[in-house]
Amino acid sequence: MHSFAPEIMIITILSLVVFSDALANKMKIPSVFLLLIGSYLIYTYVKVAVPINMAEHFDTIILFCIPLIFMGDALHLHWSDIKKHAWSIFYLAVIAVALSITVGASLHHFNVFEGLTLGAYVSLFAINMATDAVSVQSVLSRFKGISHDIKVLIEGESLGNDATAVIAFFFIGLPWMMSGEIDAGAAAMDALRVFAVSIGIGLVIGYVFYMLMKLFSDKRGELFTFIIEGYAAYVLAEELHVSGILTLIVAIIATKAWIDMDIEASCSTEKPLKKSFLSKMRLQSICATTNERLEYIYEMAKEFGYIAAVMIFFVLAEMVDFEKLWNYRNEILIMFFVTTLIRALSMAKFAFFGKTIDSIKPVGLEGWFILTFSGMKGALSIILVHMIPASYEYKALFEAVTIGVVVLSIFVYGTVLWTYFTFFKKEEEKKLFTN
Repeated sequence: MHSFAPEIMIITILSLVVFSDALANKMKIPSVFLLLIGSYLIYTYVKVAVPINMAEHFDTIILFCIPLIFMGDALHLHWSDIKKHAWSIFYLAVIAVALSITVGASLHHFNVFEGLTLGAYVSLFAINMATDAVSVQSVLSRFKGISHDIKVLIEGESLGNDATAVIAFFFIGLPWMMSGEIDAGAAAMDALRVFAVSIGIGLVIGYVFYMLMKLFSDKRGELFTFIIEGYAAYVLAEELHVSGILTLIVAIIATKAWIDMDIEASCSTEKPLKKSFLSKMRLQSICATTNERLEYIYEMAKEFGYIAAVMIFFVLAEMVDFEKLWNYRNEILIMFFVTTLIRALSMAKFAFFGKTIDSIKPVGLEGWFILTFSGMKGALSIILVHMIPASYEYKALFEAVTIGVVVLSIFVYGTVLWTYFTFFKKEEEKKLFTN
C-alpha cells in the first residue's frame, strides 16, 4: 500500500492558506490569525490531515522553509528605498537589536528568570527579539494609511533584525549559555567576522545569479533562479559556518538591487556620456528582467512564504502544551511586557530623537506606534528555540516563553493595529515622515 502522506500534507497546507485568505477577506482581519488558529486545530483534532510527524522531521522542515520565508521580503525591497533609508534600516536591524538584547540581558542582575545565567539571558532575548517577516506582512497588508516609507522600514527591519538575532544567538548566546563562560572580545570578533564573511559571500552569489538571469527572459525561469539562489546561499554559508540567513538575504537583495539599477538606467531619459567600469562589469545594457515580471516573481515568492510559515505553524502546534504554558505564565507575561517595552523605547529614536541624526528621519508619534506594534514574532523564534540542545536543563522554560511570546505578539500586536486602522484611522494613505 502506497503512502500518500506528502500529497495529503500539501492538500492540507494549501487548503488552509486558501480558506484563511478567503475568510480573512470576508472578516477584514489579518490572515495570520486564522493560519495560526487553523494550523493548531487541524494538527490537534484532524490528525488524518497531517500524516507526517512534523516534530520528528523538524530539521528538514527548517532547511526547506527558511529561504522561502525570507525571499519574498528581500525581493520587495527596491534599491532606491535602500539608498534612501539605509541608515534607518541599519539602526533598526543591527543597533536597535544589539541594544535590545543587551538591555534584556541586564535583567540578569535582578534575577527575573530564576536560575538562568547571563549567557542564557542573551540567548533568550536574542530568540524573542527576532521579528517574523511573514506575520508582519500578513498583518500590515490589510491596512491602508501606512506610508511607503514606513513599510520599507518595517520590511528592512524584519530582514536585518533576524540576521542580527541569529548571529547573536548562535555565536554569542548559545556558546555562552552552554559553557557557562565566554571570551567577550573573541566572541565579538567572531560575530563581526560572521557579519563580514556572510555579506561578502552574499554579494558574490548575488552577482553570479544576477549575471545568470541575463541569459534568459521568462518569468518562471527567473522565479526559479531566485529560489535556487536563496537555497544555494543558505546551504553554502551554513557549510562554511557563517550565517546562512544573512547570506541569503544579502544575495537576494544584491541581485534585486542590480536589476533595479539596470531597469532605472534603461528607463532614464538622460543617457550617460560614458559607462562606468561597474556598469560594464554588470553588462548593464542587457536587462535581467522587467518590472512586470518582477511583480509576478514577488507575488509568487510571497505565496511560497505563506506556505513555509504554515509548515512552521504546524510544528508550533506540536510544541504547544497548555499545561506547560500555564505553569510558565508569569515568565511569559514578563518576557512579553519587557520585549514590548524595549521595542517601544528603541523605536522612540524615530519618533522623538530622529532630528539628532540627519540620515535617520523622524516618523512622528503615529509612525512610532506602527513600528512598535509591527514587531510580531514567529517562525524564526520557533526555529531558534528548537536549536537549543535537549540536554539543557531550562529548555522547557525557553520553549514555553518563546511559544507564549510568539502567540501573544501575533494576536496582541495584530489586534492593536487592526483596531487602530479599523476604527480610528480611516483616511487615505498619507506620509508619516515629518520634515
